[in-house]
Amino acid sequence: MQPWPEHPFIPIKADSTWSTETHLGFEYAALLVEPDYHPLPELGVAPTQAGSVALVTIVKGVGTPQLAPTGSLKFSGYDWGVRMIESDKGGTDNLYDPENAWTDASGALHMQIKKKSGRWSCAEIFLNRSLGYGTYSVTVRDTSHLEPAAAFSMFTFDDPASEQHFREMDVEVNGWGSAANKNNARYIIQPFYIPGNLFLFATPSGALTYVLHWESGHATFQTFRGRSAGARAQLVSEHEFTSGIPVPGKAMPRLIFYVVASYKNPMQKPSEVVVEKFEYLP
Repeated sequence: MQPWPEHPFIPIKADSTWSTETHLGFEYAALLVEPDYHPLPELGVAPTQAGSVALVTIVKGVGTPQLAPTGSLKFSGYDWGVRMIESDKGGTDNLYDPENAWTDASGALHMQIKKKSGRWSCAEIFLNRSLGYGTYSVTVRDTSHLEPAAAFSMFTFDDPASEQHFREMDVEVNGWGSAANKNNARYIIQPFYIPGNLFLFATPSGALTYVLHWESGHATFQTFRGRSAGARAQLVSEHEFTSGIPVPGKAMPRLIFYVVASYKNPMQKPSEVVVEKFEYLP
């Protein structure tokens, strides 16, 4: 929803014209709506002309798509790209800076949220190739200190596959924007609003290992205490999805640490998560 999810409406001028800024895309939909229309931040398809939606017009973008500029780093034996352009993921406008993602002498990945030019600057990295079906895992140091508006996620994403909901599956920690929510983590098959595509659970303090077992028709998420998902590891949470599971396509694993929109508990101070390792087994 443009120009921003929290400011979705564009006023029509006296001469019946309007103008706005927007993120670049492959298709653009303009809606003429009644004042009582309440849009969602994201939709799988454009609304149809009905009820409070008086008119819908969709046009293709014009021009040659350009790849967004990215940084790079090495982590856990893989080459990763680093996001450099802003995004409205989380329902608010965040900057992304390659300086916010770096590895230390032990090889651990540090991802930071900090202020830049008066706005929050976040971190996102993505593998430079698709790995397909298999087992993905990340080991993350204690995240119990995170504010409600700070979210960390490991997810799969296929940028051109919008008709497949970008083949996105997520394990996400925090980001509800509410300090009262004890179930501070979730496993997701996108789109999350379809019944059965969202599973909530609570994470304990201390290091945790998050796992996604991805195979044809099945996606099983697990969370373990400590730095291993081995036979002796203590299971915190587990859930298997069997509906709407995407095929791999060109989906690549991504790690992101970002700020979500929250009126009750907005982000207050800089924060950091440390990812000790990423592993993949075919």
